[in-house]
Amino acid sequence: MTIRDMIHSIGDIARRECIRIASKPIYLFTMVIAPVISLVFFLSLMQNGLPTNLPIAVVDRDNSSTSRTLIRQLDAFEQTQVAMLTPSFAEARKELQKGTVYGIFYIPEDFEQLASTGKQPKLSYYTNGAYLIAGSLLFRDMKTISVLANASVGLQTGTAKGMTEEAIMGQLQPIVIDTHAIGNPWLNYSVYLNNTILPGILQLVIFMVTVFSIGSEIKQGTARRWLSMGHQSLWVSIVGKLLPHTVVFTLMGFLFCAVLYGFNAFPLQSGWAPMLVAIFFLVIASQAVGVFMIGTLPTLRLGLSFACLFGMIAFSIVGFSYPLLAMDPTLQALGRLFPLRHYFLIYVDQALNGRAIYYTLSEYIWLLGFLLLPFLIRKNLKQALLYFKYVP
Repeated sequence: MTIRDMIHSIGDIARRECIRIASKPIYLFTMVIAPVISLVFFLSLMQNGLPTNLPIAVVDRDNSSTSRTLIRQLDAFEQTQVAMLTPSFAEARKELQKGTVYGIFYIPEDFEQLASTGKQPKLSYYTNGAYLIAGSLLFRDMKTISVLANASVGLQTGTAKGMTEEAIMGQLQPIVIDTHAIGNPWLNYSVYLNNTILPGILQLVIFMVTVFSIGSEIKQGTARRWLSMGHQSLWVSIVGKLLPHTVVFTLMGFLFCAVLYGFNAFPLQSGWAPMLVAIFFLVIASQAVGVFMIGTLPTLRLGLSFACLFGMIAFSIVGFSYPLLAMDPTLQALGRLFPLRHYFLIYVDQALNGRAIYYTLSEYIWLLGFLLLPFLIRKNLKQALLYFKYVP
């Protein structure tokens, strides 16, 4: 078959696939509507960047002017809202166990008197670790207010002893810490999560649509007709079939980038080109993995199960929620088998840190390397397309 014949066959198969896409609403929903809904949902969910006004209970056993000032200062934090004020720790604990508050701040009896006489009263705080983000944010705020309370008491005690403010601060904080959050200085959870969750959803959808489009040919008995249009060439048939999908998914990926980096102005240190290329490579790599899935398990039911399972695991194992280096070495190796892992590393290097492209080339090569997977199952897939009889 000449190159001209190949191009002509690819065009005929692509037109046939466009008709199939237009005739089945499930394609429109999974390829366009579902990604757009996910984009709107997650960006709306995290539009404030960080959760605010997380409820806590304060147990004030002192009920002094100092403790009330401390409570007002704690309530002034953006992430913290004093939703319950009680002298009973048992009552506050019940609310924490019910989930109506995420933390407890405990001020002991005689706090003001002990603090003013230098007898070191203890402030206690408790957080619900079942809610990781809420618990972490409240722990930070309650720890901060405790440190500030210590400094305030120390300042008052030192002043009463006739010490200067400069001398007092030198004792309270002998080493000043200058903190710089790199990449995401706002600690914005939308920047942290959406730049990986949304491409992860796109990867999952591509897995499923690729498996469905090829698996439905086997199920409906139209695979031989499809192969004949490609002159019995598996590669011509697959390229022609997936070409319309590639165009649609690439446009959806570009839409994600436009909304994330354009409309929302998320960090994009190295410019548009590295991320647009990365999202395109993610699309074709995910399609290659989808072909491998249906070639390994050439039935629609099993292929879709494989795609769903593999796609969902990606959200846990690629390293954006839990560091990959902290996982078992076996899981570290497994994480490399997901295109999303390499897209995530490109995002960190190029969008967040703005590193030279040289340091990220290996991740682009990894994404292109996934295109070799269909070659491993070509014989099995072609036999399934030609001879497999679907049994309901």
